Amino acid sequence: MLLGSVLNPINSTIIAVALVPIGRALGAPASQTAWLVSALYLATSLGQPVVGRLIDVFGPRRLFLLSTGLVGVAGVVGALAPDLGVLIGARVLLGFGTCAGYPAAMALVRSEAERTGRDSPGGVLTALAVANQTIAVVGPLLGGLLIAVGGWRTTFALNVPLAVAAVLLGLLRLPKADPKADSEAEPGAEPEAEPTTRPTGGTTRRGSLAARLDLPGMVLFAAMLVSLLLFLMNLHLRDWYLLALAAAAGAAFAVRELRAVTPFIDLRVLGGNTPLLATYGRALVAYVVSYSFLYGFTQWTEEGFGLTPFHAGLAQIPMFLLAIGVSIVSGRSTSVRGKLLLGAVGQIVACLVILMLGGDSPLWMLLLVALIFGVPQGLNNLALQNSVYFQADPERTASSAGLLRTFAYIGSMVASSATAASFGQHADTGGLHRLAWVMLGAGVLYLLLTLFDRTLGRAAATGTRASA
Repeated sequence: MLLGSVLNPINSTIIAVALVPIGRALGAPASQTAWLVSALYLATSLGQPVVGRLIDVFGPRRLFLLSTGLVGVAGVVGALAPDLGVLIGARVLLGFGTCAGYPAAMALVRSEAERTGRDSPGGVLTALAVANQTIAVVGPLLGGLLIAVGGWRTTFALNVPLAVAAVLLGLLRLPKADPKADSEAEPGAEPEAEPTTRPTGGTTRRGSLAARLDLPGMVLFAAMLVSLLLFLMNLHLRDWYLLALAAAAGAAFAVRELRAVTPFIDLRVLGGNTPLLATYGRALVAYVVSYSFLYGFTQWTEEGFGLTPFHAGLAQIPMFLLAIGVSIVSGRSTSVRGKLLLGAVGQIVACLVILMLGGDSPLWMLLLVALIFGVPQGLNNLALQNSVYFQADPERTASSAGLLRTFAYIGSMVASSATAASFGQHADTGGLHRLAWVMLGAGVLYLLLTLFDRTLGRAAATGTRASA
């Protein structure tokens, strides 16, 4: 579970310190290398809820093994890529390949909770969040070390041994089926409709594959999301048609889902789940700040401040250490509101400090920014993940977890676009300050969304589903 779920964050963050060396090696400016970030998030934003729905229906094993195997293939392609176009293609493969890890982990946690009757897996969820946080924050440091030893191509080659290890563990440890589900029948099912079991513990009506998966709904969702993300990648009025396509596809998607017997995304249930919708909204704006810092600040430390990729990674060690400590300590409590509020304040304070940075600032100020960002880094993801676990329909845990990642990656796409627009051809101090204002606005919005959300509460340790 842990190894599979970290494949995505490690590929999301390790590229941060590789963007400048790749640009120099392939003769590409920052505005073009930004596609290495956008390509992975575009693929992952689309793939996470789709693969999550497949996991809800068929169980995690097959989807996990297939997707994780693709990660190894992408690692080979990236390590041998002759130009930026092929490298972007490798990042797309990585995006799709890493889609199964996190939804599969959340589905397995839910399945085990149902099997044991203990619907309060705080320790497991904390371990999952800490593992993802650890990799997300240590990614730039690991990337800098790999680049120092073997060049930027090693950041892609790393995926090969990780994928092999994850596939082997999946073959050995992932359950093929849940024996408990074999005796269960779908509540309210018609007598002539024989139920078929799902490995994650639930049941589903037997029918055609297209009906069970809602393939038309998936296609319309893909059209809506791709159009929207392509527009966000390079915000400009000349691309208004992409926004129009996204709106049209979204309208068609809504009509389809409201009529479908087994919708890809049950809009009626989702629309009535205000706490979950609020969580998705918070995830979007939180990741605008988080990924703007990850990519924008890291690029500036290399180009605007003059650090090497390895030293740029070292500069984030304070964030890495504090984020882990904050996650471990706060994971003992099921309270969510306090974590979200403190995380929002931490983002705002860090943005204000960034506005005071310059090319001649002392190194301790860079370390101070990283240290402050460790607080929201350790709190926000844990709180958002736990919220989804307790707020989502148990039968759609994997797809709901996938949607959380989708909203997070939409935020990352906004961050990527803001970073490219702020820096242009060079990551200088003026561009960093422009990006900091964007981050500050998103941080304030995140705080307001938390302050005025009356649905936030406390997830009971007894397993009662609460608006956490």
